[in-house]
Amino acid sequence: MSEVGEELADRLRAHIRDVPDFPRPGIDFKDITPLLADHATFSATVDALAAPHRGSAIDVVAGIEARGFVLGAPVALILGAGFAPVRKKGKLPGSTVEASYDLEYGSATLEVTSDAFAPAARVLVIDDVLATGGTAAATVDLVRRCGAEVIGVSVLLELGFLDGRAALVAVGVEDPHALLTF
Repeated sequence: MSEVGEELADRLRAHIRDVPDFPRPGIDFKDITPLLADHATFSATVDALAAPHRGSAIDVVAGIEARGFVLGAPVALILGAGFAPVRKKGKLPGSTVEASYDLEYGSATLEVTSDAFAPAARVLVIDDVLATGGTAAATVDLVRRCGAEVIGVSVLLELGFLDGRAALVAVGVEDPHALLTF
């Protein structure tokens, strides 16, 4: 079920392509590159991701590498918030906080700089896809370990059959926002 109007949902579906067997055999990757290349659809996507949080006191948007950067930075601008990149291990300078987690097809470690969030900062987490929920749950953990508060998690699309919402509910995020659910 979509959390956006049917016209936008149709546009989003038309601009997301499946890439079979990427990054590993058996995985159907949801490629948003065509969406990013279309100004009107990209703009509408960013607006729709920001919409449920307008009027909220968001201090920082945490964008998860790499497509979460592309979506999260403009959401931060719309919301009048700062932006913090959440990166793969070894990609950030200085002191970092890290969290390891399981993926649909392996495991990984994320990091954020230890000073990415002021104490008690209100943080919105943004990513492109909610799959098993491991990446988003690890990011929620990182934000909290830095002393900030997670206000919400928003994604472009959710792979409902992988039940990533359960991983977020397990870490206290009750209602992640997804523009589309596959």
